[in-house]
Amino acid sequence: MKKFLFSMTALLLITLLAACNEDEDTNEEEEARVVPVETAEAAEGDLVIEKSVYGRTAPSSTAPIMLQNPGEIDTLEVENGDQVEEDDLIATISTPAGKQNIRASRDGEVVNLNGAEGDLVSNEEPFALIADMDTVKLDFSVTANVRELFEEETVMETRINDQEYEAEITSIGKMPNDTGLYAIEATVENEDGDILPGMVVHMFVPEKRIEKAIIVPTEAIVQENDESFVYIVKDNKAVKLAITIQETQSDKTAIEGDVQSGDQVVVTGQLTLTDGIEVDVQKGE
Repeated sequence: MKKFLFSMTALLLITLLAACNEDEDTNEEEEARVVPVETAEAAEGDLVIEKSVYGRTAPSSTAPIMLQNPGEIDTLEVENGDQVEEDDLIATISTPAGKQNIRASRDGEVVNLNGAEGDLVSNEEPFALIADMDTVKLDFSVTANVRELFEEETVMETRINDQEYEAEITSIGKMPNDTGLYAIEATVENEDGDILPGMVVHMFVPEKRIEKAIIVPTEAIVQENDESFVYIVKDNKAVKLAITIQETQSDKTAIEGDVQSGDQVVVTGQLTLTDGIEVDVQKGE
């Protein structure tokens, strides 16, 4: 019996010693581990929350080309999309009163031209339109709440066909249309002629501004168990700091906490960090 107790005691001691050695090895490995990270600098500033509004492009103005008499298209000198100057020949029409030369009433782009040589045309509807596309009109329909975000003569960032433009607000409707929405109009310069009628417009309207906040990249924020925190780097070690999120706008977030302007916030590798672990700051692309 004594031998059995002695054997059990010795086995227990050996197990405890092995566990202690394993813990020590784990701690040493943790202390020796250096995690590569990338950082970005926290900055103090204003964060503007933007609302997206969508609309369509249209000519800033159009002038109809009307026929004096109905007839048959004898010759057609232009196509839709052609640029013309005032008095340029558009077409020749054979009418009961003789041939009629149709000329451009102004400079611009030919649009809504329906017909080909030999077709019969009426004088009740415009033969074509001459559109001013040097300056393009942007048409939006918005709710009453969104309408309050606009002011005339303000300039808004706008995206058309993946290109960035600055659009000036020219008109804000005071009466709703049949759907209960309000008309907003803006204009944008089209010097290169890349904007065509009917294109989709994406306008970014400032909705809310957070002033004098600490701004960090949104990707730096880690969330666990309903808590938010970031890691900053001090003396080549990761320091975990709890934060409160004020507002997020895409890739930037305004926060409150112990993060200071100029702190290096970890943006890559933060999910593998623990408080106090040694890090090696790498340069991003």
